[in-house]
Amino acid sequence: MIERTVEVPTRDGATTTFIVHPDRDGPHPVILFFMDAPAIREELRDMARRLATAGYYVMLPNLYYRAGVLELVPPGGAMDEALRARMMELMDGLTIAMVMEDSDALLAYAEGDGAADAARVGCVGYCMSGQFSINAAARHASRVKAAASIHGTFLVTDKDDSPHLAARKAGGELYFGCAEIDRWAPAETVEALAVSLKADGIKAEVEVYPGVQHGFVFPERAAYDKAAAEQHWARLNALFRRNLG
Repeated sequence: MIERTVEVPTRDGATTTFIVHPDRDGPHPVILFFMDAPAIREELRDMARRLATAGYYVMLPNLYYRAGVLELVPPGGAMDEALRARMMELMDGLTIAMVMEDSDALLAYAEGDGAADAARVGCVGYCMSGQFSINAAARHASRVKAAASIHGTFLVTDKDDSPHLAARKAGGELYFGCAEIDRWAPAETVEALAVSLKADGIKAEVEVYPGVQHGFVFPERAAYDKAAAEQHWARLNALFRRNLG
């Protein structure tokens, strides 16, 4: 495997981006891996590495670069109230429009790397970034072949860029993996999402993981559920294999 951290130039500066991909048989389809609210950390880099071993060029960008923040949570994932408040401030300072501009920059960078096949793209976003993954699939509909939102938030809103509406513009297959116990995406929101996607005839799946809580995929979180986390990996691998090869 080859991995490196680079500064990808953007409209608002540069986002520090962890890139990992196989050392053979490229160019590899690109996967944009959008971080969750606790920011970049080794836990996420390990998840990017796991995706890359399946044959992908994975890009994990720092979405908090505009605020000058890269790593927020100390090793082990413990957060006090002050740190949690800072995390919420950073999260609230992001907009879908900002991250979509970042997605443009990331794909432009990938186009210039011979190891990447930027014509075949997948996206995955966790928690706050589920909405970013689906919107990136809409913004780059001709090349994003598959996108996933994993225990995503703000799935159905009254905004024009709500994921349930952005899904209409996506060209690829979509997957929404939702936790049964999730105050950020309660059952009524998940049901509204499923109804909307079905009514619009969108190629998408909404799957509820029974008995687990928001954040169940992250090994360093108290909510971690190994069986459900492994199921999510199986779903992601199948989604990307079907659509990216």
